[in-house]
Amino acid sequence: MSSKGGGTALTRRNYRLSSDMDKPRATGIVNEKLLSDFLHHVFPSANQGPAVMTASVSHGAKLFLLCRKPLGFQDLGTHLERLLSEGEANQPMEGRLGPQPVVLDHTSGFEGLLFVDDDLLGVIGHSNFSSIRATTCVYKGKWAYEVLISSQGLMQIGWCTLNCRFNQEEGVGDTPDSYAYDGNRVRKWNVTTTNYGKSWAAGDIVSCLIDLDEGTITFCLNGQSLGTAFTNIKMGPGVAYFPAISLSFKESVAFNFGSRPLRYPFRTGRSGYLPLQNPPTADLLKAHKLLGYIKNVLSISIDIQEERLVEKDCAVWRLHGEPTVLITLAHIFNHFAPLMCKVYLVEDVLMSFLLGILEGGGSVDEHPLIQQLLDLFWLLMEDYEVNECLKQLMMSLLRAYRFSPIIPDLGFQIHYLRLTTAILRHEKSRKYLVTFDVLRSVVFFYIKTPLRVKEAGLEELIPTTWWPTHFDKEGKDEREPRDESADERLRRRAYERGCQRLKKRIEVVEELQVQILRLLLNNKDKTTGEASRYIFLNKFRKFLQENASNRGQHPTALCPPEYMVCFLHRLLTAVRACWDESSRKCPGSISSEDAYVPPQLFYNGKVDYFDLQRLGGLLSHLKKTLKDDLASKANIIIDPAEIQAASMDDLDEDEESGAAQRPFGAAAMGGALARPSWLSSPTLGRANRFLSTAAVSLMTSRRPLTQPEKVKVRTLAVEQRTEDDIEGSHGSDGLLLGRPLEEPDQPVADKSLLEILDGIVMMYNLSVHQQLGKMVVVADDVHEYAVALKDTEEKIARCPARRPDILEELQKSQKVFAEKLNHLSRRLAWINATIYSKEKMLDVYWLLCVCIRTIEHADNTGSLFAFAPEFYLNVAMNAYSALKNYFSPVNSMEELPGYEETLTQLAAILAKHFADPRIVGTDIKDSLMQALASYVCYPQSLRAVERIPEEQRVAMMRNLLAPYEQRPWAQTNWILVRLWRGCGFGYRYTRLPHLLKTKPEDANLPSLQKPCPSLLLQRHMAELLSMDKDMAASFLNSVLNQLNWAFSEFIGMIQEIQQAAERPERNFVDTRQLKVCATCFDLSVSLLRVLEMTVTLVPEIFLDWSRPSAELLLRRLAQLLNQVLNRVTAEKNLFDRVVNLRLPGLESVDHYPILVAVTGILVRILVDGDRQGVSRAASVLLSDPCFQLHSIQHLLGEGVESSERRHFSLHAYTDYISEEEKQKVELMLAFLTEESKQAAASTPTSEEDLCPICYAHSISAIFRPCSHKSCKACINQHLMNNKDCFFCKATITGVEDYSKPAAS
Repeated sequence: MSSKGGGTALTRRNYRLSSDMDKPRATGIVNEKLLSDFLHHVFPSANQGPAVMTASVSHGAKLFLLCRKPLGFQDLGTHLERLLSEGEANQPMEGRLGPQPVVLDHTSGFEGLLFVDDDLLGVIGHSNFSSIRATTCVYKGKWAYEVLISSQGLMQIGWCTLNCRFNQEEGVGDTPDSYAYDGNRVRKWNVTTTNYGKSWAAGDIVSCLIDLDEGTITFCLNGQSLGTAFTNIKMGPGVAYFPAISLSFKESVAFNFGSRPLRYPFRTGRSGYLPLQNPPTADLLKAHKLLGYIKNVLSISIDIQEERLVEKDCAVWRLHGEPTVLITLAHIFNHFAPLMCKVYLVEDVLMSFLLGILEGGGSVDEHPLIQQLLDLFWLLMEDYEVNECLKQLMMSLLRAYRFSPIIPDLGFQIHYLRLTTAILRHEKSRKYLVTFDVLRSVVFFYIKTPLRVKEAGLEELIPTTWWPTHFDKEGKDEREPRDESADERLRRRAYERGCQRLKKRIEVVEELQVQILRLLLNNKDKTTGEASRYIFLNKFRKFLQENASNRGQHPTALCPPEYMVCFLHRLLTAVRACWDESSRKCPGSISSEDAYVPPQLFYNGKVDYFDLQRLGGLLSHLKKTLKDDLASKANIIIDPAEIQAASMDDLDEDEESGAAQRPFGAAAMGGALARPSWLSSPTLGRANRFLSTAAVSLMTSRRPLTQPEKVKVRTLAVEQRTEDDIEGSHGSDGLLLGRPLEEPDQPVADKSLLEILDGIVMMYNLSVHQQLGKMVVVADDVHEYAVALKDTEEKIARCPARRPDILEELQKSQKVFAEKLNHLSRRLAWINATIYSKEKMLDVYWLLCVCIRTIEHADNTGSLFAFAPEFYLNVAMNAYSALKNYFSPVNSMEELPGYEETLTQLAAILAKHFADPRIVGTDIKDSLMQALASYVCYPQSLRAVERIPEEQRVAMMRNLLAPYEQRPWAQTNWILVRLWRGCGFGYRYTRLPHLLKTKPEDANLPSLQKPCPSLLLQRHMAELLSMDKDMAASFLNSVLNQLNWAFSEFIGMIQEIQQAAERPERNFVDTRQLKVCATCFDLSVSLLRVLEMTVTLVPEIFLDWSRPSAELLLRRLAQLLNQVLNRVTAEKNLFDRVVNLRLPGLESVDHYPILVAVTGILVRILVDGDRQGVSRAASVLLSDPCFQLHSIQHLLGEGVESSERRHFSLHAYTDYISEEEKQKVELMLAFLTEESKQAAASTPTSEEDLCPICYAHSISAIFRPCSHKSCKACINQHLMNNKDCFFCKATITGVEDYSKPAAS
């Protein structure tokens, strides 16, 4: 049966005409007696009971049948109305005051800032602690309402009287006569607070019950009573209780006062709890009767040949267009259709009936009755009625799916997904539901994580728990511990089997979710208009726009990131399946394994990227500056008027979207923001908050195109795009318009999938990556508790027998840790199955490869690379980070296909683009630099950098050695340090010696990885600095400048810290100041290490004085080294005192890192160099006025007079400094001691011959043309920044050597 109605052309109006105006012909369809029997069977009277068709009929039944009045179509309307009118009386209910329907009081019953839904049932907190109550109160009887928890944060839900006054600090339960349950803190509140109930989670339903006959209040969670919370509540005249809630910022819930069937009704006969809002009893009775009549029609057929009625199974019923059946159904639907527009009836009657059809199990295809019923709906109901009915049905399914409790077999979730799949298999219904709001279906792709493991049945699924018990020296889990006992191995394997059982059950849900998306991505269902995929595509783009545009403005309007994660994986799976299916039908097209987004999508205007940043800046700016390149490379002409119009449209859009986002109609803001679709509100309609933005379509040329011709484009609203605009036709390239010459002309089977793929990448960037990082916390908790448990067990083993009190406390701790680990390990199994499984890892890896290929293709277009959105680079970096940090150790990156090649490709991208002039955004530049800095910290990724082509490696090193001024240099310096770490003096450590006993915050941090120096990149650096003298001089000058600044800032800050610590009154040093101080220290150490690296690799930069700046650089280096040594090694100095304070935040500040870095430089220039270089270095060092031999002696602990405390000495660090290194330091000390003695014995220079600027060196230079004199060091340093003479301000044109003439 097709969705168009099985070939029948009759409408509901036709049926009415045939039954009312053409009676003889209608009744002539079948025998009148047979028709009467048929109608009496379908519409049995109350006293008749259900019709029974058997071979033998009793005598009484025969008499009844003989006396029964014949029934035909002419009497059917009256007969049906009489049947429906029976039992309509409603019982009035006492004990309640207020209007019906019951909603939230948005006029006067609130405090604080709130967003309230259009239906006045959903609410989002928008201030510190907001409160709101309902419009109806109760004073007698038993009453209930439900709250659907959309977020699990701080909320207090319950009851309050009219006299309760709330504020931003006190809410429901904080005042007398208000009572509340708080599942976030697991407490109950009535002025005071005590423990009560269980913790709630998003997706739970809280039932609030009040018994005003007994004076008690009870709360239930997902239908399970939490026990009586309050007794003896205030009652009597003038006391009535309103439903009320207080909630903190961004928390959200939806109320059900009875506008829909309560999910957990608490009724036992007549004495149960009633919903605050009257159920539509009369309509409910009618709907059930009418549904019964429909079932009767489905279960019987008319055998015209034998003139009898035949019973049959409902499941095999087909809509064949039989007039008798259709006219009968038309009469039923005349009453049934209006009822199916009401949410209560759809949920209670229709949804229950449809779910019952699928209860038999089997695949959805085995239940065609639902398709037949939907055909019937579209045939016999008006379009607006079907639309409203489907809308309400889908919303009911969404609520039911989202707020169903987790059970071991996930039965509830599977049940609702099966029905959703069955409905979406119906073409016409699917297209309407996609048009209605595809965003709401995001809820269907979410699998919530159970907070309460026991209720979710995980104890039965995973009876045996396991957690890591073996850790290496740095606190990391050992993946394959060698000393694992047989018992541990059995436990681990049993746990893994349980995890596999859980995973298989979750995969059933995931498969159904992918089936739903496959239906939405159908591009072949064009018989009833535009294919589903293109409707979905435009809605999906609007969804992305809303989430991208609202980020940072209205966080409550964003799709929750946990939903985004699941949606991304299901959509990605569906897209890949569709892609492979299409590519198989189109040989030679790109397969999903090689998928990428062609660069023309970024500039041809076919795809809207909203206001997202491009690599080259704003789109309007790029269109102006690169219009010639677009014309020459992509044959696209940008009309100047179009640019201006687009700019004005952007302004208008900002204004209108801002106006649309203003709340209206409720709450303290003076209105309510439309409810986001992924929340639980039963709201049906939803205002569009954003205008359609520009897309571009091809204007057909008047003359035939011979060679590639310039294409002029015009804007087109997203909703107005057709299949031809996307897929292309009649010589048009669709989305691939404007292919540059560098881009291969390889066909893509379905161009629409390119835009969906582009949207998936954008989704990952918007919130998926952050959510992946958040969920790792459970694995971190397991690790921490496992370490704590192991430590406790070791203490129990060491506990002396004479201390049973300590042993008892330790055993209590052991029990608590073990219970917590049992709970967390089962939760972790769920998270690993739903978020960090091998399949999910492959999804993220595929996305990484897509981004890499996309960036490579965009890069090949030259200047047009600037049009690429920033998020492609971000996703490439973040996806790699997620694979490395979030999916291990459960899954290993090394097992991924083509892993090493992908690492190398990403390394090439980072190496090339971190200093790419086409990229202008500061944030993306910083991200690229940080990614490269992290990349060189790990051996595998560093080797990938070494595998990229030599030309790219040299270019990367050249960019790293650019002067530090006018750019963010700290990360650059960090990269150079990582390339050196492991080669420097005493620089083979992972953690500093004094921090070994403390636990690192995160052992996976790049800074805590083992040294892995790159000799290849060091060689490139040496060659560049050696060959390019100007670059070497400017680079080292900038390093020395930054070292001078960083160390000076550090000294200034520790002076302030010391002064604050010595004040008699108790002063707390600002943590931010401590952090900046530690950062300056770390920068100073890393700059010293870069100088050590340079001195080691290219000593001639300092020691070959034939190079223009060598002497100046050496003198500056000596000056800074002496300053650092003097500040750090002076007896009882400021540095010592601050280090001994051991302030939190200054953990990295210690003698070892900075003194060892300085020692490495000194050893290299004074011991390891040639004789001439050593001589020059010694003379410059000793001639510096700040030089003190005592500072060098301090390194080996010599020359220390006081023995009050332990002094620093390199001899103490035997694990960090080799014997050879110590010997070199001793040689250096002996050499400097001897040299300083000789310098002291030499004839002192007269004061007249000293440089008048520094008074440290002899006059050695004369300026031209003014003939003033100074030492070379002073004038060279001065001329780097200024060309005027020190003394007369004349412009210096030249500097010549000067030597004092011999005395006559």
